[in-house]
Amino acid sequence: MTQSITAIIFDFGNVLVKWDARNLYKRFLPDLEAVDSFLEEIRFHEWNARLDAGYPFKEGVAELCEQFPQYSTLIQAYDTYWEESITEPIGESIRILRSLKKAGWNLYLLSNFSVEKFELIQNRFDFLGCFDDMIISGAHKIVKPHPAIFELTLKRIKRKAQECLFIDDSMPNIQTAIKLGLHTIHFQTPEQLRTDLGIYSITGI
Repeated sequence: MTQSITAIIFDFGNVLVKWDARNLYKRFLPDLEAVDSFLEEIRFHEWNARLDAGYPFKEGVAELCEQFPQYSTLIQAYDTYWEESITEPIGESIRILRSLKKAGWNLYLLSNFSVEKFELIQNRFDFLGCFDDMIISGAHKIVKPHPAIFELTLKRIKRKAQECLFIDDSMPNIQTAIKLGLHTIHFQTPEQLRTDLGIYSITGI
């Protein structure tokens, strides 16, 4: 089984860098409880998924402001201060990534991300140069865990599902990958990632 793996596909947010929309709202709201209450009320995760699927930020912000005019300043802040939601690289994960690249593994990125925002940070993280290709959901108007984005990825990287190891922090994404026949690691910590790569006999780490 492990010998069939020829490509490793990484998620981006909370695997290689820490992403948390709540971080940028600390300047506006008194505590995390208030932030969470606000995000839940505006159904932030549903809205953000549309942005990750390619819906333009400007239009998305305008529509949500119409629905929740009392929060228009806070909603606009997500666009204006979005880069503050990317808090820091996960150093040990990136060391693993670089080691895999050095060992000769074919590496790919599959991330739910607005193309507009990904372009803002693409030059901020030089480790992105480790990837042979990057599949960004917003460019294809499909988000994980929809099977279509996995199928698109496999076609684009010219691999069969059983040849790929997929690493993601989201269980729904992992579950879809398993159904399609990919090997998977449900990311929780870099240390756990290193251990689980060993289980798959991934060398060079």
